[in-house]
Amino acid sequence: MKLKPSRAYIAFAHDVVMAASSFVSALYLRLGDGLWLLWSNGDLLLGTVLFVVVAIPVFLSLRLYRGVWRYASTSDMAGLVRATTLTILIFTVVLFLVNRLQTVPRSVLIINWFVLVTLLGGPRFLYRSFKDRRQALRAFNAEAVPALLVGAGDEAELFIRATRSVDAEYRAVGLVSERGARVGRNIHGIDVLGSIDELDAVVEQLKRRGQAPQRLIITDPRLDGAIVRELFDAADRLGMILGRIPRLTELKDGLGDEIPIRPIAVEDLLGRPQQALDRSGLEEMIRGRRVMVTGAGGSIGSELVRQIAAFAPERLVLFEACEFNLYSIDQELCARPDAPQVVPLLGDVRDAGRVRQAMADHRPDLVFHAAALKHVPMVEHNPDEGILTNAIGTRIVADACIESGTALMVQISTDKAVNPTNVMGASKRVAEMYAQALDLAVGQRPGGTRFVTVRFGNVLGSTGSVVPLFQRQLAAGGPITVTHPEMTRYFMTVREAVELVLHASQFGACHADYRGKIFVLDMGEPVRIVDLARQMIRLAGLRPDHDIAITFTGLRPGEKLFEEIFHGAEPPVATGQPGLLVATPRAVDVESLGLAIDDLGRACLARQSDDALAILRRLVPEYKSSGEHPLCPPIESVGSVRGEGP
Repeated sequence: MKLKPSRAYIAFAHDVVMAASSFVSALYLRLGDGLWLLWSNGDLLLGTVLFVVVAIPVFLSLRLYRGVWRYASTSDMAGLVRATTLTILIFTVVLFLVNRLQTVPRSVLIINWFVLVTLLGGPRFLYRSFKDRRQALRAFNAEAVPALLVGAGDEAELFIRATRSVDAEYRAVGLVSERGARVGRNIHGIDVLGSIDELDAVVEQLKRRGQAPQRLIITDPRLDGAIVRELFDAADRLGMILGRIPRLTELKDGLGDEIPIRPIAVEDLLGRPQQALDRSGLEEMIRGRRVMVTGAGGSIGSELVRQIAAFAPERLVLFEACEFNLYSIDQELCARPDAPQVVPLLGDVRDAGRVRQAMADHRPDLVFHAAALKHVPMVEHNPDEGILTNAIGTRIVADACIESGTALMVQISTDKAVNPTNVMGASKRVAEMYAQALDLAVGQRPGGTRFVTVRFGNVLGSTGSVVPLFQRQLAAGGPITVTHPEMTRYFMTVREAVELVLHASQFGACHADYRGKIFVLDMGEPVRIVDLARQMIRLAGLRPDHDIAITFTGLRPGEKLFEEIFHGAEPPVATGQPGLLVATPRAVDVESLGLAIDDLGRACLARQSDDALAILRRLVPEYKSSGEHPLCPPIESVGSVRGEGP
């Protein structure tokens, strides 16, 4: 290790002196006044020099001087123990070769180990204790905002240390823990006063002390979205502002002396604790492989591209019909220092010749098929286009995968394919059926293409999602338009959805007993859209029904009140993998299905919409328009809700 001209020199000199002192001290502790006999015959000097000569390269090679004494921790102590142990072992061998250990009692080596650990570690931790005490004694900023922290773990400790300075913007006055396991204990003198359920009592207790909190700050990144929503309501009720510290992975500039407080976002209200996924399995599946993503510029496709690129594929083929979306994701990838070879291809999945050419040219090992028309009312008004992209396009891609020898194709599906009430959902169900049928037929052949289908609900911020619509309506001053007071939807962040898609792909490809089944992402509990609208209004610092009106517009063509992730004939089965369920397939013969899809494609190309819809209903018997579906009652009264102004 090369030392930089800094305090590392001082630390290194300190450790060399301590190494020499430890050997002399160990001898004195063992021999007492007999130590001077060794001095007179030169053995003490020889042993000390040898010990220092051994210690110097050991200290440098174990990089003891990267750590900062101000932040000395148990990991630093472990490094000192390793350095001490290695030094003693090497010194024992060297001294044995020099004089067969005849001049030094064997017990001195053991004593020397303890003395050296103490002399190396003691000053470091005394220095840190001195700095911590000095900082604690400094007067805090009288204008610092008193904050109650939610979470009593490592992140809370980090925040408390970061705010112990004169110019800190916040000062912690108490902590609450999720389950109350640490109530009665403290972190750096800040007490854990209760559990989240006791929040009202904790705030009242702090008010009696004259430390009324003005901010409620979430430090635990693992809190469930439902708990965050409860905290959001509680903070509003108690007159506090809710915020959170960023996750450590969000601190792009590294960990500094200050930790910024961020406002709560809608993703925090709807998110779930992140699942621990098998990243080694994903890396094994992707690294060094040729990967193709259709719809690579869309919300799901672009996130797939970002996450796949992180696993170092040999080549990443971006297949996209929209030039601007393709340009955007291509530029984003090219700006990454670790970007793989990227091939941007303009093309439509409905163009069989273009798809086959792309497959033949690049021979992808993995294909993620995310291209689709997903906006329900738009597809309802243009059924031929929706069917051609979602159903016919999927068949074209799947057949091309078989022709080019692709090992795995992943079909991205939607919860709207379950008991569909719209053309979009029904066409995606046909795509599911074809991928399932191929996996059961072709995937059983040696070297045949495997087909894994993954179904999930709405993703936050995706194209056509309700969240960007609400944000635009808020920016315009309202009103917020909601379809129906009782409408619910499943939500998941786009990052979590794609992580689970990759996880399901790897798991399905490795387990032949799941052949032909549909993997369903665990979407948690459905959320009422009107509740989401109210929360977003409050996040903007406004009052729902007072500052911003909420207007109910009624169901649009193809919409239903409640989405389902499993059909009645698809009993859900646990996979044993976090976040993944599986639906038992309704098997369909691939040849007869292929003939029906041919008829469907011809009807769409001839713009015979009625014939196409009739074929679609035969293929998907459960497909009923929104007016026919039992989950789609008409809204009794359509209008707006607005209270009195402030």
